[in-house]
Amino acid sequence: MDKVFVTRRIPQAGVDILEKYFKVEVNGEERNLSKDEIIENIKDTFGIVTMVSDKIDKEVMDSAENLKIIANYGVGINNVDIDYATRKKILFTNTPGVLTQATAELAWGLIMAVARNIVQADKFTRSGEFTGFSPTLMLGKEFYSSTIGIIGMGRIGSSIARMARYGFNMNVLYYNRSKSEKELVVDAKRVQLDELLSVSDIVVVSAPLNSESKHLINKEKFELMKNDALFINVARGEVVDTDDLIYALENNIIGGAGLDVYENEPDFDTRLAGFKNCTLLPHIGSATVETREKMSKIVANNIVSVYKGRCPDYTVNGGDLCPAKN
Repeated sequence: MDKVFVTRRIPQAGVDILEKYFKVEVNGEERNLSKDEIIENIKDTFGIVTMVSDKIDKEVMDSAENLKIIANYGVGINNVDIDYATRKKILFTNTPGVLTQATAELAWGLIMAVARNIVQADKFTRSGEFTGFSPTLMLGKEFYSSTIGIIGMGRIGSSIARMARYGFNMNVLYYNRSKSEKELVVDAKRVQLDELLSVSDIVVVSAPLNSESKHLINKEKFELMKNDALFINVARGEVVDTDDLIYALENNIIGGAGLDVYENEPDFDTRLAGFKNCTLLPHIGSATVETREKMSKIVANNIVSVYKGRCPDYTVNGGDLCPAKN
């Protein structure tokens, strides 16, 4: 029986699908495996289910002579050498779309947490410091009818925009390499990045990571923002220069930040933890029971499709190997 290796434990629904066709081995430890550990476990595998934190490069792929598919449990694709996978005729899939709503909702959770000091207020109350109503206690920032700027108007960005426009009557600006078909649906306006940063009360990053977007937001860009503006990142940590974000927080150049992603995950710059106006989450944008289970089914069905000689639903490197069906 062919083997599939899963680098981190996923919801059982996906494992159940795989076990109908494969011998399935799952990393049972709640930690990321090292590169050497991944290599050791995939030598004889038909497919692997990877996390976006797993670096799958030439050395890893060369260690698995029978590898036919890499199924990423997530929408990100930067952890895999796609060109080399294509040369080796290894299909690479991800799980777009299914996590859109969960991640958009999480972005709004961060906005509210930062704007209304929710994390600090919780700690304040638990510590016994709350002695009654005070007119000046934990004053936050209202955002109804203000301006939100969204960097990256894809599935997640447009979902955030819809909530902003119809939930909070906000003026929606967005920056994208091309005009988004969603702009009419949410009454949004496409502008240049510098204009977006200079006029927005809330800036949300939901753009994919590529050569153009790495460190797109740096010191120069932070200095364009309002000094009470909130900065939210639910995309990829590398889109933001962390040193420059820390500079912006230290010097009160922006009003606060909410982060679900970081450079060099799972490590992150611990200086960020020192800012009361910075809310930090452990990359949980898609962390709902419903979404994570759907993701597990998608990666499993993608592998089964390849096993049966069919094109999986979400091929990143389809082309001549297999036309994508996104």
